[in-house]
Amino acid sequence: MRRLRPDVVLMDVRMPRMNGVAALKAINRAPDPPKVVMLTTSDLDEYVYGALRARAAGFLLKGSGPQELIAAVRAVADGTAILAPAVTRRLVDAFAEHHPAAARAARDRLERLTTRERDVVAGVARGLANAEIARELAMTETTVKAHVCRSLAKLGLANRVQIALLVRDAGQ
Repeated sequence: MRRLRPDVVLMDVRMPRMNGVAALKAINRAPDPPKVVMLTTSDLDEYVYGALRARAAGFLLKGSGPQELIAAVRAVADGTAILAPAVTRRLVDAFAEHHPAAARAARDRLERLTTRERDVVAGVARGLANAEIARELAMTETTVKAHVCRSLAKLGLANRVQIALLVRDAGQ
């Protein structure tokens, strides 16, 4: 990585000498680090949570096809966080226990968004891709991307996973 200086690294969560989370932390200590997309099995484990805390730019399932991998690398290079829909759903379902105070705070944060931004954020929380949200809401994919970007900024979040968790915390 130091020698080649890639924009995006595609890395397995589980590796022989150093696990992917430790490697991601090391990568993020470098000046101007590349974005990292983690590959994982269909099972959620402590590595997935650790990688999210270490600011992975995305997660794909190991069974993802070549086109999906290429599209994910390109999207992450363009600044979009990527999460396989199946991983999003399991992550949201498996995340920390719901607390009423956290739900109130999360709902208050979501109130900062316009109605249309909340519609888009709801699609993100369901694990939908931008194209799927665009079809569902009868808007262009570019408009969806703009709503996602504005929502991330308004909410002070870094990626789509954090959106999904906030919506889950809000009980929506």
